[in-house]
Amino acid sequence: MQELPIDAYLPGITASLGKQPNLVLVAEPGAGKTTRLPAALLDAPFTRGGQVLVLEPRRLAARMAARRIASELGEEVGERVGYAVRFERKVSARTRVVFLTEALLTRRLLDDPALQGVSCVVLDEFHERSLHTDLGLALLRALQLRARPELRIVVMSATLDAERVSAYLDAPIVNVPGRTFPVAVTHLDKPDDRRLEEQVAGAVRRLCVNKLDGDVLVFLPGAAEIRRCEQSCAPLVEAFGVELATLHGDLPPGQQDRAVSPGKPGRPKIVLSTNIAETSLTLEGVVAVVDSGLARIAGHSPWSGLSTLSTGKISQASAVQRAGRAGRVRAGQCVRLYTKPDFDTRARFDTPELAKSDLCSVELTLRSLFDGAPTLAWFEPPPEAASAHAIELLERLGALEGARLSSLGRAMLGLPVHPRLARVGLALCERGFVAEAALLVALLSERDVRLGQRAFSSSRKHDQVGESDLLARLDAIESVHSTNADTLRRHDLDPGAVQAVFRTRDQLARAFASIPRTIDEPFDRAVLVSTLLGFPDRVGKRRTANGADIVLSGGGSAALAPSSVVKEAELVVAVEAEERGRGAQVHAASAVEADWLLEYFPDRVRSERTVSFAGERIEVSEALMYDALVLDASKGKATPSPDVAQALAKAALARAAAAPWDVDAVEDIRRRVSFAIGHGLKGEPLDVEAALIEHCADKVSFDDLRADPFEHALARMLDMQRVNELAPSRVRLAQGRELKVHYELDRPPWIESRLQDFFGLLDGPRIGGEPLVLHLLAPNQRPVQVSTDLRGFWDRHYASVRKELMRRYPRHSWPEDPRTAKPPEPRPPRRS
Repeated sequence: MQELPIDAYLPGITASLGKQPNLVLVAEPGAGKTTRLPAALLDAPFTRGGQVLVLEPRRLAARMAARRIASELGEEVGERVGYAVRFERKVSARTRVVFLTEALLTRRLLDDPALQGVSCVVLDEFHERSLHTDLGLALLRALQLRARPELRIVVMSATLDAERVSAYLDAPIVNVPGRTFPVAVTHLDKPDDRRLEEQVAGAVRRLCVNKLDGDVLVFLPGAAEIRRCEQSCAPLVEAFGVELATLHGDLPPGQQDRAVSPGKPGRPKIVLSTNIAETSLTLEGVVAVVDSGLARIAGHSPWSGLSTLSTGKISQASAVQRAGRAGRVRAGQCVRLYTKPDFDTRARFDTPELAKSDLCSVELTLRSLFDGAPTLAWFEPPPEAASAHAIELLERLGALEGARLSSLGRAMLGLPVHPRLARVGLALCERGFVAEAALLVALLSERDVRLGQRAFSSSRKHDQVGESDLLARLDAIESVHSTNADTLRRHDLDPGAVQAVFRTRDQLARAFASIPRTIDEPFDRAVLVSTLLGFPDRVGKRRTANGADIVLSGGGSAALAPSSVVKEAELVVAVEAEERGRGAQVHAASAVEADWLLEYFPDRVRSERTVSFAGERIEVSEALMYDALVLDASKGKATPSPDVAQALAKAALARAAAAPWDVDAVEDIRRRVSFAIGHGLKGEPLDVEAALIEHCADKVSFDDLRADPFEHALARMLDMQRVNELAPSRVRLAQGRELKVHYELDRPPWIESRLQDFFGLLDGPRIGGEPLVLHLLAPNQRPVQVSTDLRGFWDRHYASVRKELMRRYPRHSWPEDPRTAKPPEPRPPRRS
């Protein structure tokens, strides 16, 4: 067996784990950590015959690692070393080391929260930080701290933030150098605008022309790009005698194994791969890597909450990992199909899925494991908003009763699909359609089985018009009656995707088989209702009859794709959608009846009454709402009511300049009341708005207010006799002249008149025992003095004022002694 760099470190690693339960292993590419460490743990004293679980981010890596260790031990897979991945298991009663994908650890913890019989768990390639990696680490740490202190946890990767992981696990760090050879990395001088398949074919051709002496590994985003590159590279097979192979997650295991196995001597192999070959695998013959710099980036759809994969740029760490594939067994080269400045501006590491993915499945799992609201110490906690949104959705799906799982939630937990799709499938099974439920949920949970962008053609009576795109999809895939690849392609179906759907369908059919039928419903209606139950927050309504634009119950809008068969239903459920430049486009929709919303979600349906002001009167709108969506609405004239009175008063106050009453008179009454309260009137200051609302109790328009002026109503409401006593609106001077009293909230009351009108008076009028402020006016109606002390004005200032006024107004009377002078007679009103 070939010696690897990690071999010298294994005794120290096992000794460390014998003393303390956790360890962080940073091992460079080629060190042999994935295969040699699990084998060493077989005979470690602390395992005591228990199992060692090794988590891998991908199924191929789990299978390949298990086979390599079994081969080195001289055994078949499934003896002491085995693997368990989705749809495939190679384990036996003797199996001590089990390689499994990360999601299967979560399923195992649900079945056995204490992980009985497991001595150690190894998290390989932790730097990839999938959702299940972070969840698995948090659950293992919680188990270790609460019930299993003897459980060993090993976290390892070639690139990870070792210090932070060490602090989280309270674990030592072991660094192991790798067995690597130099790799010459080249970048483009400038961006290449050609199609990706043309760029790849050109790069591979250049490698072949330069006398390629080994295999080439080409990293591409996904299976579609691999197919196109397979066609563009086909001429190279004859021209240079090379072999083409493809490698991606949807291939059957046999084809994946052939892709990673050594090629024929003297015939280089060109392996077109997704990032499935980025880590954990050693392709022995690879001497060159062609890196597109792209990958499918995991995320989730804000519409459906389901996992999504979008094409995006890889991080610098991933680019380094890819380049390292060319230096595992000899010196190599890496051709990057992007520029050096492009590389330099990329993120250093990938964003953890936990920070960008839907957490509905995570929250469902946690509420099962912790019997209610979880108290979990995460390595990096997920965003609070994402957790809150997930909990809200679980409540709407009926999965929670308070903080705990409901019986429906437990049933959903037992299905290996998103809770939305579990709800759809369970509802359809309850209506007696088990096989159809398994197929429908499989279609929704796997990638699109359509080739290109063409829509499903429906075998229904109306080919392009229907109640649900999901029904159309069921019809399309059921009408083929074949799994032959050529037949499927002729029907615009992707053979690999169809096979994945059928595998998931068979798995779900076994899980659905025990669900009894409790509801009798026709099939089409059952599909429509079940879809609504799984997507209750995605209800929309057309803006116009037969139009494509829909308004959504959660706010916002979208447009139905032209390929959708749902062309007539007024209410729809938006099942699948994507954001585009001008908004969201819905690719899969299903019709909804308004009665179903009230039947299944009565707490989300409400009546809403709106009063508004238009045309100097109040109008009333009545609306039936589902969340923020208006299901039905009517508008009409208002009748007197409290909310109408409030709206009319608000409209009148907002239009003070055109208010249907004497605004000055109302303000004067308010100020007089305020003054009167300060001088003996019992009560509170006048609240004009409250009084106006009371006045509007029997009114619906400004005409009603004009017919009964507000200032008159105030006089009826108040004790005006007492107000007039304490705060009179006018006062009378000695000769009979009446003057208006001006009241202000922050100043004493005042009056104004010509200076001559105060002749013969020693003191000015008083209100509430206080002298009024006198504004003594010249003939031009401008004040020559403002004072409360009339006697003092006569004594100290009148002589000088008289001298100036006599000069300016000689025709007026200016007696020497104003105290004894007779005031002039009031002027008669001017003729108009």
